[in-house]
Amino acid sequence: MSHIQVRDDQGVRIISFNRPEKRNAFNLEMYQQFTEYLIQGEADNDIRAFMFHGTENCFTSGNDIADFLKSGELVEEHPTVKFLFCLLDLKKPVVAAVTGAAVGIGTTLLLHCDLVYADNSAKFQMPFVSLALVPEAASSLLLPLIVGQQKAAELILLGEAFNATTAAELNIINKVVDDADLLSFSLAQAKKLAAQPPQSLQASKQLLRHNQAQVKAQMKLELVQFSKRLQSDEAKQRFQAFLQK
Repeated sequence: MSHIQVRDDQGVRIISFNRPEKRNAFNLEMYQQFTEYLIQGEADNDIRAFMFHGTENCFTSGNDIADFLKSGELVEEHPTVKFLFCLLDLKKPVVAAVTGAAVGIGTTLLLHCDLVYADNSAKFQMPFVSLALVPEAASSLLLPLIVGQQKAAELILLGEAFNATTAAELNIINKVVDDADLLSFSLAQAKKLAAQPPQSLQASKQLLRHNQAQVKAQMKLELVQFSKRLQSDEAKQRFQAFLQK
């Protein structure tokens, strides 16, 4: 069974992460599938919005570290890199529904979504520095714009987890929704987007995200630093300790 599942519902492409035995950690195959579903959805005129969600108790715990360390250099064709730039370039709007852990990419990908909802179980975390790495997905640019420079420094440099209430107060998510209602509410919001005039919707999203060239440039800078840090002795020590747990 695929760990990335897809279904379409009234103009919404619903992409779900389904690898519960690994807390929905992304491996390279998942990144590749995710990207393919996004590209297909962008090209399909019947698809007018996307929605992302995880399993019942977890959005995603981030990258599958063991798989990621074997994946080679973070070049343009690397599945993770292709996914990041595909997500950045999406013209159609994206809704995310977050339950449980949203770690690393589980938090940073939300910065590229247009509407984000979470239930009370959601826990967000960006532990890049704790792993001797640097931020990804242009979060070093986007997060300060959303939450302010000092709060962004706290979230990234300390890398501590925070709950859905805090995420809502910081405008990282739109709203905290009751656990039982999260998926139905998020899908309803996505269907509202899908019902809007599509050309106007996409043009408006583009205007709202007018700094995409700057975001792309920052993402590239992060990848250079991320690659360097990945090869550092302190990162290798942190990963070894993590994998031994």
